[in-house]
Amino acid sequence: MLRDRLIAGGLFAAGLAVLAAFTLPQSSAVAQDVTDGPGPNLVIDVAGSTTGQIVIDLMSDVAPNHVAQIVALAKEGAYDDVVFHRVIDGFMAQTGDVQFGKRGGDVSMAGMGGSSLPDLKAEFSSMPFDRGVLGMARSMDPDSANSQFFIMFAPAPHLDGQYTVVGRVISGMEVVDAIKKGDEAANGAVADPDYMAKVTVQE
Repeated sequence: MLRDRLIAGGLFAAGLAVLAAFTLPQSSAVAQDVTDGPGPNLVIDVAGSTTGQIVIDLMSDVAPNHVAQIVALAKEGAYDDVVFHRVIDGFMAQTGDVQFGKRGGDVSMAGMGGSSLPDLKAEFSSMPFDRGVLGMARSMDPDSANSQFFIMFAPAPHLDGQYTVVGRVISGMEVVDAIKKGDEAANGAVADPDYMAKVTVQE
């Protein structure tokens, strides 16, 4: 059964309500924290309406199983040419559907798929969903994350402890900010979306 893996349901609605009520910081770059680990780092070359490179420090100590799955998919090239199918201004940019999100094909079902690897048991933590944080998308089942992930444009405290944090942008947040936005009325669905041209791992 196909399940839309996203920041879903009541949590998603709550997020939009929060965004409507508050002006969230957008302009400042993510400062590299002194606690940034040694990696592995996920390196995403973005193409489309914007181009550039995003480097994400993956947190193996926080979510080891999720990080291992992302690394495995990146190393096999599964993330190459996958679109940013859902992008909501002031909230987050979602990508990683290796099943239905490949550029050049029919991406109308992007967000519904995963990968050939099994779904993951949640690895929730106390790490907050701040600007630049990478989280794993899932369906309403907490243990349904697979390949899709999202990068936060702004803090979203209502997601804390509800989704698995797997990393943080340490370089290229200006590229994240420039990713083509979707139609908020259509749950952030993007027409002619930007995409991850190449995803590699630095260890």
